[in-house]
Amino acid sequence: MNFKKGLAEVLYQALEGELASQNIEQLIEKPKNQDHGDLAFPCFSLAKLKRKAPNLIAQELSEKIQSPTFEKVEVVGAYLNVFLNKKLVAEHIINSIITEKGKYGAHDFGQGGNVTIDMSSPNIAKPFSMGHLRSTVIGNAIALIVEKCGYKPIKINHLGDWGTQFGKLISAYKRWGDEEKVKANPIKELLALYIKFHAEAETNPALEDEGRGWFKKLEDGDQEAHSLWQWFRDESLKEFSRIYQLMNVEFDSYAGEAFYNDKMDRVVQILEEKQLLVESDQAQVVELTEEELPPCLIKKSDGATLYATRDLAAAIYRKENYDFAQSLYVVGHEQSLHFKQLIAVLNKAGFEWADKMVHIPFGMMLKDGKKMSTRKGKVVLLEEVLNESITMARYNIEEKNPNLADKDGVAKQVGVGAVIFHDLKNNRMNDIEFSLEEMLRFEGETGPYVQYTFARASSILRKAGWKAESAPASVYQTTWENEWKVISMLMEFSSAIKRACENYDPSQIAKYIVDLAQVFNKYYAEVKVLEQSEEQSARLALVYSVTVVLKEGLRLLGIEAPEEM
Repeated sequence: MNFKKGLAEVLYQALEGELASQNIEQLIEKPKNQDHGDLAFPCFSLAKLKRKAPNLIAQELSEKIQSPTFEKVEVVGAYLNVFLNKKLVAEHIINSIITEKGKYGAHDFGQGGNVTIDMSSPNIAKPFSMGHLRSTVIGNAIALIVEKCGYKPIKINHLGDWGTQFGKLISAYKRWGDEEKVKANPIKELLALYIKFHAEAETNPALEDEGRGWFKKLEDGDQEAHSLWQWFRDESLKEFSRIYQLMNVEFDSYAGEAFYNDKMDRVVQILEEKQLLVESDQAQVVELTEEELPPCLIKKSDGATLYATRDLAAAIYRKENYDFAQSLYVVGHEQSLHFKQLIAVLNKAGFEWADKMVHIPFGMMLKDGKKMSTRKGKVVLLEEVLNESITMARYNIEEKNPNLADKDGVAKQVGVGAVIFHDLKNNRMNDIEFSLEEMLRFEGETGPYVQYTFARASSILRKAGWKAESAPASVYQTTWENEWKVISMLMEFSSAIKRACENYDPSQIAKYIVDLAQVFNKYYAEVKVLEQSEEQSARLALVYSVTVVLKEGLRLLGIEAPEEM
């Protein structure tokens, strides 16, 4: 039952259809202060329509609206404040959660539509750094959130597995490489070769031509070049998959840049047929003057296709193969212009579905206030961070709960969860300062704090021997007065999911579960839940409801919830 929607329908009847119920629902607010009710309807927007003062409209409406769901209705200035019937609402929420369990809070507006999500996309033969963390965890959380809203997510890891750098890498390997060393530690060795190539090229410029020559061979299908490239790719993917496994992230496709090599001529052909290609400085471009954008470069003067050509081919391929309802690109904000051009070119070419493509930008991961850079050696390796976080979590557990059964398993859940939550609790457009100490705190707005609250609530249920299966169907012996703040938060879960989906913003869920954890911990400090009383079954049902919602909220962020900590 959506109580906001319920109030909107009652108001719609009282207003005799003067305002659409959908518009009314959008105007309904949740008062910041609970003393002002559970829902509030401001009457300002009706003043012009009814040619009356908003406070008079509020007064008139208060006399017309009635529902068993409302305990009372108060008028404060131009606001109509509605207090919900605590017993009726609380029991409805609690019973919904007990019945629906992890499905609670779901929506179906996605109607099974496919959503492709271009995310993570590390470069082959380069280390997986903290810089890649953001695209990976934001993309993964968005996939889980859109699924909760009725869509079918398709996660695509658009690997950086093509380009001149592979010619340079082949050249470096041919000159200085050692097969055994590469097999033993692929990323580290390949990166060292790549760095050595650049250092040597400074005094020996002919190396650059050699590198380009090898890439030309690779493009022309030379067997040796191709088998070395394939080997570098396979070894890199083995390394990456270990990191993805640590974070419980899976993909539906690893089709990277190389996958689109044979699909770009068609793009050029389409643009030629639509007479969109024009020559500029001997290169082929699509003019975007009307769109107030710089021209989009499609083909270099030497005939080579570019990054944009490849992304156009990828967009067309994804539409034809997945028939997406939405196509999302979780890529840093520095690529914003590129995606504006991409969508503009597709629109010009008559692809109406281009409007379903959305660039989801995000800020940078900073270290000491500066951007992390592979070239300058200022990179922080993600796997090292995850492992260090797990080690620190293990140390905390050893200190606080030495008798815990599965210390290693819980340390992994807490350590990895801390890193993910630290990213997702921030609005994605904010830059994030990397800090392991900050991530692993057990208090404040952190992953471990939410996980600990879940474990604590689970422990209460274990001590009481309470099971959802044996919970009463309804009628609890309590007024729900003390529990109302927690109930109000549980009621908000569905709205937080909807906001997170519509704004592609996982921080909505992260903030929500922190708020729920705080409200619950305050309640638990004030109310003796385990004390034998006629209210005990209601209180335990509430504790169970909190565990369900915290666990599901963490899951939507790609984080596990340990039952003990």
